[in-house]
Amino acid sequence: MVRENEIRASEVAVELPTSTDAELMFIGRIRTPWTLRLECPRQGRLDGPVCRIELFEPWAAGLSGIDAYKRLEVLYWLDRSRRDIVLQSPRNDGTTRGVFSLRSPVRPNPIGTSVVELVGIEGATLLVRGLDCLDGTPLIDLKPDRCLFTPLAPKQPGDDQVGEP
Repeated sequence: MVRENEIRASEVAVELPTSTDAELMFIGRIRTPWTLRLECPRQGRLDGPVCRIELFEPWAAGLSGIDAYKRLEVLYWLDRSRRDIVLQSPRNDGTTRGVFSLRSPVRPNPIGTSVVELVGIEGATLLVRGLDCLDGTPLIDLKPDRCLFTPLAPKQPGDDQVGEP
C-alpha cells in the first residue's frame, strides 16, 4: 500500500496546474463524429466509429503500458449538460425517475463513463470504439477495464457480509 504523498521507485510526478475548482482537472479532449446531442448514440457501441482520445501534456507519459489492455474505462465531463434536473422523464412519456436511477447525461455532476475497445495508439492519442459523447468533450480519467482485474488481497472472513447489519 502506498502511504500518503509517497512516490515509489520509477514513478514520476508532474507539477499540477493551478486549481480553480474542487481540483478536478481535464487531462485531455475527446474527438467524436457527433456535434449535436440528438446525433449522439444513447450508449456507446463497440462496433461504433473510431474516436480519438487526445491527452494533454504532462499526462501523455501516463499512457505507458496502456497497450497491454484491450478495454478501457473512460471518464469524461459532460460539459454541455444541464445539472439542475433531479427527476427526469427519459422516454418523454410522463413518467419520471430520479437522476441517480438513470444513465442520463443530465446530472448534478455530469460525469460520463464508457467502456471502450482500444484499437490503436498514435503518440498521445488513443483510438477507441464505444464512446457516446459529443466532439470536444473534456477527459477526466482513463483506467484499464476493472473486469480484467482480480482483487490483490486474499479474501478475508466477513467479506461476504459487507453492508449487512
